[in-house]
Amino acid sequence: MNAEHVVRRGVLAIAFAGLLAGGAYAQSQDPTPQQQDIQNDKKDIRNDKKDLAKDRADRNADQRDINHDKRDLSKDRTDRNADQRDINHDRRDLNKDRVDRNADQRDINHDKKDLAKDRKDRNQDQRDINHDKRDLHKDRKDLRHDKHGH
Repeated sequence: MNAEHVVRRGVLAIAFAGLLAGGAYAQSQDPTPQQQDIQNDKKDIRNDKKDLAKDRADRNADQRDINHDKRDLSKDRTDRNADQRDINHDRRDLNKDRVDRNADQRDINHDKKDLAKDRKDRNQDQRDINHDKRDLHKDRKDLRHDKHGH
């Protein structure tokens, strides 16, 4: 039994040495699939945290843009309303100007009629003046003639 015992111990020693060698080899080799998953998960978590930080920064920038756009929109509404008031005022002014222009045109037409009448009156007055001058000349001639006794 001694020999059997020695053989058994030798086999156990070799087996134990093999296990130790296998364990050392396994540790020096690539990690197990479970350890690889853990490392990948940690890497993914780090990347996710970076993405979250970028997303927060983007969200904050977007909110600042939204707030700025709201202020711009309010100013644009104010400008639009002021422009509409200006347009309405200009439209009223334009209508008043058209009324004034039409009244002026009626006055011009009336004045043209009066001018024609005045020209006719002036021409008639000139004819009367010419006629009166001839009469005056004749009357003077008759007076001279009557004075000299002819």
